[in-house]
Amino acid sequence: MRASIVLACICAIFAGHFAGGTLAATFPDRSLRLVVPYPPGGGTDIVARAVGQKLAEAWKQNVVIDNRGGASGNIGTELVARATPDGYTLLIVISAFTVNPSIFKQLPWDPVRDFAPVSKVGSSAYVLVVHPGVPARSVSQLIALARAEPNALSFASSGIGSPLHLAGELLKTRANINMVHVPYKGAGPAIVDLLAGRVQVLFGSSVTMLPHIRNGRLRALATTSAKRVPAAPEIPTMAEAGVSDSEVDGWYGILAPAGTPPDRVRKLSDQIAAIMRTPEMRERFAKEGREAMGTTPEEFSRFIAAEIAKWAKVVRATGIKVE
Repeated sequence: MRASIVLACICAIFAGHFAGGTLAATFPDRSLRLVVPYPPGGGTDIVARAVGQKLAEAWKQNVVIDNRGGASGNIGTELVARATPDGYTLLIVISAFTVNPSIFKQLPWDPVRDFAPVSKVGSSAYVLVVHPGVPARSVSQLIALARAEPNALSFASSGIGSPLHLAGELLKTRANINMVHVPYKGAGPAIVDLLAGRVQVLFGSSVTMLPHIRNGRLRALATTSAKRVPAAPEIPTMAEAGVSDSEVDGWYGILAPAGTPPDRVRKLSDQIAAIMRTPEMRERFAKEGREAMGTTPEEFSRFIAAEIAKWAKVVRATGIKVE
């Protein structure tokens, strides 16, 4: 009797092992959903669609892009935090993900506890642009204009605490000027109003700004990166334009809900990193002023922790609060 019980236990262990292996090997066997916590048309949406398209081609499964904008990205982020942790629901995030915990008193999600980092996929410089109706062709002229007429200029952002908001607040602090902040539910609507002249200033991702700059609908004054953007070397950096200590680099990354099986997180990470290393994706990103990259889950986890600490200091220094 005792021998038969031991044998049964051994068989059960091996059965579970092979079943688990089979499940891992067949993932994914249906469509995936990539949630974008911002409206269509912004830089995050563009990056998500590029990654989603290549992931769908690699795995022969649809990748549905699900835009859930609002509340500075918190609506879509909470949706994924509460999603089934099976690897089929993913979230693309930007630096706002690591800023929001410092500016919102209460969040329905935690950046560390509720998510499993998959991979960082890229970085992008931000570009300071103005509507052509603004009589400023340089950062110094914009600063002079803002000082001559305090609060006469309004700067748009993709939401409170977003990278675009932080860049604007840093400019105000470093240049000692006042502009009115107008937050939107994503970069897309902000760009629409900027093009229409309803707001005058915006820090936007180079991904979305360069086409409007090149067709003359917007005027570029500077980039927030440490070096000039290869796709637009004629645009000076903020430091070159006379405003020091105002670097803000954007980044994009993919997360899964906490509790997602580690083998699925690893498979997602490996595939996404492989996609981002292809010459096609590197060239595609470079043309739009971005850098394609892929990391391991562990590397991305450490990066997120460092970003949370960095932006906590910036928020304290600038006094950014939810309005």
